Amino acid sequence: MMNSSDLVGNLDMAAVGDLYESWLKDPGSVDASWSYFFRGFDLAVRHFPQKPGMVASEEVLKEFSVMQLIHGYRQRGHLFTKTNPVRRRRSYTPTLDIAHFNLESSDLERVFQAGNEIGIGPAKLKEIIAHLEATYCGSVGVEYVYIRHPEVMAWLREKMESSRNAMPFTPEARRHIYRHLVQAVGFENYIHKKFVGAKRFSLEGGETLIPSLDAVVEQGAELGIREFTIGMAHRGRLNVLANLMQKPYRNIFKEFYGTEYVEEISLGDVKYHLGYESEVETDSGKKVKLKLMPNPSHLETVSGLVEGFARSRIDSVYGGDFSQLAPVLIHGDAAIAAQGIVYETIQMSQLPGYKTGGTIHMVINNQVGFTTNYLEARSSTYCTDIAKVTRSPVFHVNGDDVEALIYTVRLAMEFRQKFHTDVFIDILCYRKYGHNEGDEPRFTQPTLYKIIASHPNPRDIYAEKLQSLGIMSEEETREEIRLFDREMENCYLASEKIEKLDIRHFQVDEYRRFDKPVNFFSGSEVATAVPFSRLTALAARINHLPPEMKFFNKVNRIISDRQQMIRDNRLDWAMCELLAYASLLEEGYPVRLSGQDSERGTFAHRHAAFTLEDTDGKYIPLQHISGEQAPFRVFNSLLSEYAVLGFEYGYALAQPDALTIWEAQFGDFTNVAQVVIDQYVSSAAEKWGLMNGLTLFLPHGYEGQGPEHSSARMERFLTLAARNNMQVTVPTTPASLFHLLRRQVRGPFRMPLVVFTPKSLLRHPLVLSTLDELASGTFREVIDDQLADPAAVKRVVFTNGRLYYDLLKRRNEEEVNCVALVRLEQIYPLPEEQILEVIARYPGARTFYWAQDEPENQGAWPFIQRKLGHLGWKGVARPESASPAVGLMEQHKIRLRKILDTVFESDEYCTCKSNKA
Repeated sequence: MMNSSDLVGNLDMAAVGDLYESWLKDPGSVDASWSYFFRGFDLAVRHFPQKPGMVASEEVLKEFSVMQLIHGYRQRGHLFTKTNPVRRRRSYTPTLDIAHFNLESSDLERVFQAGNEIGIGPAKLKEIIAHLEATYCGSVGVEYVYIRHPEVMAWLREKMESSRNAMPFTPEARRHIYRHLVQAVGFENYIHKKFVGAKRFSLEGGETLIPSLDAVVEQGAELGIREFTIGMAHRGRLNVLANLMQKPYRNIFKEFYGTEYVEEISLGDVKYHLGYESEVETDSGKKVKLKLMPNPSHLETVSGLVEGFARSRIDSVYGGDFSQLAPVLIHGDAAIAAQGIVYETIQMSQLPGYKTGGTIHMVINNQVGFTTNYLEARSSTYCTDIAKVTRSPVFHVNGDDVEALIYTVRLAMEFRQKFHTDVFIDILCYRKYGHNEGDEPRFTQPTLYKIIASHPNPRDIYAEKLQSLGIMSEEETREEIRLFDREMENCYLASEKIEKLDIRHFQVDEYRRFDKPVNFFSGSEVATAVPFSRLTALAARINHLPPEMKFFNKVNRIISDRQQMIRDNRLDWAMCELLAYASLLEEGYPVRLSGQDSERGTFAHRHAAFTLEDTDGKYIPLQHISGEQAPFRVFNSLLSEYAVLGFEYGYALAQPDALTIWEAQFGDFTNVAQVVIDQYVSSAAEKWGLMNGLTLFLPHGYEGQGPEHSSARMERFLTLAARNNMQVTVPTTPASLFHLLRRQVRGPFRMPLVVFTPKSLLRHPLVLSTLDELASGTFREVIDDQLADPAAVKRVVFTNGRLYYDLLKRRNEEEVNCVALVRLEQIYPLPEEQILEVIARYPGARTFYWAQDEPENQGAWPFIQRKLGHLGWKGVARPESASPAVGLMEQHKIRLRKILDTVFESDEYCTCKSNKA
């Protein structure tokens, strides 16, 4: 480490002088090491003034050295803490030995003014070191000197150094802590004995999480937080459900041996994935809502959902006040270090459309991932090094020191409420058993588990402390344990009286008024039409730019073109989409649209926001419909699918009366978010009873753009479609989209809506609708042909999407009247009755085709075959392929031509060639 005399001796003094002048004006403008140097310089000059031209005295240089020592502890003290309860810490060099700072043992008794820097006044060096050791190298280690805001660093520094990173506890507070440890340890012990070998992913070794979470709630409530949204994986989840969320013990016990659910529609999930919500009362009498999100085994997937749910509640319930709701994410050490979703989620934390006012990150650091040693699980020093991306403070805490942990939690909550940024608490603990209770950890960590086998649990460690302090006797601590064990046995007996498992669903009250998705049926009428006069009035408002604002010329042209559309009564895709939003907003339904490039639209069709010329300001017409309208929010997301889709799913979950849309830049990019689609969008209703009205916009269409920008993988969604778990749609007209979006929030159901949106059709001359079509009717799952003579039809072709317009063009060119083209706008739930009604309209038809643009093994055809195979339809598609599409435009055209040729091939019943000479 370079000491102060080295700094001065090795640099150009003029440059140092410039740095000093900059520091005087703004301490944050120079590197942290220089900032500390100049503070030491000022301090030394005040106490040891030098005559002009004199070389710095030994006293001044020593003061510099002590300042550098102080900085060393602040910067690197976390490397030399006593935070690991079962392992020796790794060695790091150089150490904080005074010799590395140009100090000697003879200096230990000298008094240094640098003691003022840490708030203890002039003090002997040994006293300064003792203070620094207690603050930075005890049971709490902290990383924070990389924070770039001086006021944030100063706040943390003063809080920690003035308290020596500890706090006093009253006897009653300590008894309170002990009771929570009795519950946490006793719960795990009881289950371990009662359900031998049952998988539960116990918290044993990390039980101090429970009193620390209690402290999160207690301290948060005192600081004004009224609600916590919590996400965690399976490790310790049952304990959190029981001892924080207050889920009845008897219900949890029943889940170990129950055989059926009250609700037959639910397939359910394992007990350590379930969510829960409750309202608890703090020690001071404050009511706090707790919401634990359900989570699959895919570690960290829930992170984005928690943030989205939290932001949605902040927006809709708390008026945008981040101080009233806080997200809490509980991570495992291996997961937070290695799962990419963590990085994506953290990158959202300060973005306007996604920030939640700061998340409390708590890490159950077992120091092992499944069977992988921590040294093999990451390249970084700490599992929490991801926190440095957003320069969030990190506290590393000994998981056996419950008081240090609670102190840290209280400090973290204060920090979060003051600065509204993320904060990380790394609880170094251990895992008593293997990855699950049936696993043998000594296969891979024999040395570690030999230590763990004889290591006392946190409850017993704390009991000894209370006994030594005279707060509780040994008999009193044992009596607490006996009473809790008795309660566990009584709760088990109560569980035996439960006949069927009644899984309490998440967000029950918010969704009580909606019908169950299994009751959804195609053809059900939902009033989605909007009166003509309202439509024209809305169009006038959203096609208006304030005259006092200056816009790019092409923006004025866009508005002018849209005004002309209304006059001509020929509305394109964007106009009908925006009118759908406007009508919903006027009716009181909030609308949120988020995705990469969603403000403009990937294909520059939407233009929901206009940037002012020569500024970064924006004007969003949909926010200026009326003074009573619902909020409209549109955001360009970061370049993420996994976290952002999760965020929007969480956002939609918290607001069932809002239209929440996630838009993919290209439809095939959903494969990056497949975990969210598999684990939440498609299956959450059956697993956890979740309803969710999230809408997905997935640009889809075969237009010769190659394998990556053609298919939104319709086949994947249809493979997952079952028991009315989602809607899969391919609207082909602007009016169809208009009614579909309005149905999504005006209907009595809340189920995800997948919309395969067009690309080239956004500007296709035939893809237009009239105001009359928006002012009447509703969404039609099947759009039949309008041929003058249905009796003349010999061939019926069902299709969807862009291919319909290619088929229509060929039919018109060849003047064919024996082929009917029928559009299937909704593929799932499959409108089978309507399909049969259409077929009945063509009694003379001899052949029925399903035509699609996708390869034979992709798209809707495999699903259509499975569901309608009894109807004997023939499939017309591109050749089966492992890749979605070809790379060459000419090959694309050849394959499209083959589809058209097959559909319009003449046979004995239908002549498909022009009769013109």
